[in-house]
Amino acid sequence: MTDVEVLVAGAGPVGLTAACELRRRGIGCRVVDRLPARQPYAKAVGIQPRTLEIWDRMGVVREVLAAAVPLRGQLLYVNGAQQARMELTLPPEVPYRFAALPQNETERILEEQLVRGGGRVERGTELVDFEQDADAVRADLALPSGTRERISAGYLLGCDGAHSIVRKVLGFGFQGAALPEEYMLGDVEVDWNLPPGYAVRSMHQRDGHTDDLLVCIPLPGRHRYRLSMLVPPELSRAQLPGGEGVLNGLEGGGPAPGLEHIQAVLDRLAPQPATASRLRWSSVFRISHRLVDQYGADRVFLAGDAAHIHPPTGAQGMNTGIQDACNLAWKVAMAVRSTASAQLLLSYHAERRPVGEEVVRRTVRHAAEGVQADPDDPSTVIRREAQLLVGYRGSPIVAPDRPPHQGPAPGDRAPDCGGLRFDLTAFPSRLFDLLRGQEHTVLLYADRPEQLPPYGELVASARSAAHGQLDVWVIVAPHTATDGLLLPVVRDALDEFRRSYGAAGGAGFVIRPDGYLGMRSARVSGPELVSYLAATFRA
Repeated sequence: MTDVEVLVAGAGPVGLTAACELRRRGIGCRVVDRLPARQPYAKAVGIQPRTLEIWDRMGVVREVLAAAVPLRGQLLYVNGAQQARMELTLPPEVPYRFAALPQNETERILEEQLVRGGGRVERGTELVDFEQDADAVRADLALPSGTRERISAGYLLGCDGAHSIVRKVLGFGFQGAALPEEYMLGDVEVDWNLPPGYAVRSMHQRDGHTDDLLVCIPLPGRHRYRLSMLVPPELSRAQLPGGEGVLNGLEGGGPAPGLEHIQAVLDRLAPQPATASRLRWSSVFRISHRLVDQYGADRVFLAGDAAHIHPPTGAQGMNTGIQDACNLAWKVAMAVRSTASAQLLLSYHAERRPVGEEVVRRTVRHAAEGVQADPDDPSTVIRREAQLLVGYRGSPIVAPDRPPHQGPAPGDRAPDCGGLRFDLTAFPSRLFDLLRGQEHTVLLYADRPEQLPPYGELVASARSAAHGQLDVWVIVAPHTATDGLLLPVVRDALDEFRRSYGAAGGAGFVIRPDGYLGMRSARVSGPELVSYLAATFRA
């Protein structure tokens, strides 16, 4: 018997996302964070469209949309001349756009959601050590009172950042290096008249080499930006750590940059004369690129900066960590319920480490050359930066695509589509409206009434294989009669689902709890569906 089902170490955006997803599924968890209070800093500020899709499923996207501002594109300047204007445009079927929101606001929204779900963050409480066996994780916590508490947990999620104690106790390698440059951050207002909603990247280059840099990300508020710049010599704190020490993130122990330091950079690099004011906070920071050997072992897992760190180019770090948490939480929840197959938890490393490896490699390249130097076409670059191209083809819990079909393949993000109609509503719905549950979702498509009768028995066998943890929707062509069908029905009134998914009558799809397509079949059958579910669910 354990004291708690899951212990989450770290209450940043990654740990809070994992905890919210666990609580949404009724899983008991304790969330501990060594800091006494939430930090009031705009560190990670870029919110990707894929993250907004995840938060839609979690039930927090309304609060985020109320607090964030659009990020419409980027203006690029070299030696004072505008070189490019990148528009962050996405296809109309993608429901969300790029946004900017200070990290402290992101954490506030997620923590409030956790509290609504019956959880809380234990501030000033630090995980200092742990051990695990076949039955539990036994963890030592340092409490705010100065005393120690030893607890047992079913699982431990290490969302405790670049200096992760969880990773260190596991003894996992964290290979990589620190970039030589030092940077400073500043949260200020800038009185220029550049178009709102556009990031600004301004560089000074000599012989093709960038020797001075200014990056400005718009934030909520009038003329408010988070600026990053190279550090002047008088503020430098460059020291390379020994051993496994990780040089990454905000640095203390020295004077913080003042308005005068920020203004000096604006005077050199701003595209037009500008004055900085209302400094909210500032810091010096360093960047490393590192990737952990393994994302987990037995009952202990790593997510976010504990597993991967890299340059902030393209706002990939926090968003990648949030996807880690989303991928992991539903699998751990199934393990707690004792409904997970033997390989389900192993699939976390199999699916997420290749993603972390690709993000580290790409952001290091973009930090040196700029996103605009990416060889792919602009639409692909933007969709990749939006994290819409992250996928898990070849995963041990994803079915093969045999034969290949038009539309998304198993392992791809399940795309949204509109024009769905319920017989009881006077307004259209979107596919994502059907996918906000906690479980796997089976979508069955029919374009003729005679395809419907077998679906009842098929669904019964599938629900039995999934221990009842299965949502089902029958999507029918606009004029298909459904009289007598005892399954929930929605009409593909504008034919968007058929086109988006390449669906034909009798087709079946399984959407995972994290919004990825796990299986598709042109003529789905009960045995085929049960066989697929056996990869995820305990027999």
